[in-house]
Amino acid sequence: MARFRRKSCITLIALVLLVLIVTVVLKALTPEDSPFDNPVGEQPVPERRNDNQIQRENDNKLVQSKMTDSAQSDKLEAALRKFPPPNYYLHAFYYTWYGNPKFDGKYIHWDHPQLPHWDLKVAQGYPQARHVPPEDIGANFYPSLGAYSSRDPAIIESHMQQLRTAAIGVLVVSWYPPNMGDDNGEPTDDIVPLLMEVAHKYHVKVAFHIEPYKGRDEVNMLTNVKYIIDKYGEHPAFFKYRTNTGKLLPLIYVYDSYLMNSEQWGKLLKHTDSNSIRDTPYDAIFIALLVEEKHKRDILTAGFDGVYTYFATNGFSYGSTQRNWDSLKAFCEDNNLIYILSVGPGYIDTGVRPWNFQNTRNRINGKYYETSLSAALQARPDFISITSFNEWHEGTQIEMAIPKTGQTVYMDYLPNKPAIYLEITRKWAAIFGGERRKWQD
Repeated sequence: MARFRRKSCITLIALVLLVLIVTVVLKALTPEDSPFDNPVGEQPVPERRNDNQIQRENDNKLVQSKMTDSAQSDKLEAALRKFPPPNYYLHAFYYTWYGNPKFDGKYIHWDHPQLPHWDLKVAQGYPQARHVPPEDIGANFYPSLGAYSSRDPAIIESHMQQLRTAAIGVLVVSWYPPNMGDDNGEPTDDIVPLLMEVAHKYHVKVAFHIEPYKGRDEVNMLTNVKYIIDKYGEHPAFFKYRTNTGKLLPLIYVYDSYLMNSEQWGKLLKHTDSNSIRDTPYDAIFIALLVEEKHKRDILTAGFDGVYTYFATNGFSYGSTQRNWDSLKAFCEDNNLIYILSVGPGYIDTGVRPWNFQNTRNRINGKYYETSLSAALQARPDFISITSFNEWHEGTQIEMAIPKTGQTVYMDYLPNKPAIYLEITRKWAAIFGGERRKWQD
């Protein structure tokens, strides 16, 4: 009996020890940070609370963003109301070829070379060096915005404000195909999307001015027109004009159109050709440059829809000579062509063509510009195009300029203020609008 009690006691002690050992082992196998902790324990609760906080913060940010966007939109609309209404029959030629080190890694076009005269004997009497910006630029005037980059969003913003100050409704952007540029510049097509976005913000439209790029012919013209319309045609800033037949079509200017013969153009522009662009999704209103009187016949044969004169120098060409504008009007009316006259505030390009004094036209403190605008209205054009908003090399700009002192001597707008040519443009935009309404009555 004593032996049995002793065995029972030993068994009980062994059982207690076993329970203690199992408890210790289980505790060791279940650390406090075990991934198998109770999913409704303390740790997940703060995580759900943070998610809610994050959601509330995001909602607040969204509301604040919408309020900010709304405030900015209201502010912009208030600013736009201070501008005169845009006249979409008043166009301005616009150039995006300028660059500076901050945005482009170097100066572009401001360092334009002084071009030699074609007569070697004459050329020997003039310098042929490149300009050295920012103090020495390839222009006779100095921009109030300095030697800017056409890629700078702040510059584009300022330009749109200046265009609206002048009541200009359409900027006509100088255009080269992707990866192509002029002889002194770089490709600029990649600037167009931003240009159109900012233009739309200011209710300005954008038309295209196709330059005489290398190898231009009827085949790659078709390719490039398709590119322009496919890429930009649906943008709200893309300028379209309703024709007499009721079609709403893009209006495209073609610079130096005479460099292609009328047979080449006819393959693209005449309804009778099998490869014609007419009555396709890429049809457009094509405006030819009329320089010489003989170009009238070529323009008709080619199948163009209208003419423009571009040059701001009265007497430089047949098309830019004001005494010919009434006969040009009659020619366009007789042949159902759109008639676009080009006017400018003056002309001086001796900063890049130091020998070209004979084509200089003094601004006469705005009188030359006003005389040209008055002459254009008397000829009753369909549109007026301004040469130019910012072609600084040829001194045709209406963009704001400032007096500039230094080693290089510049002209300026004194005694008038920097915005004088914007103000003159605004004045005549209103007059033009009133005259157009009379012509239609």
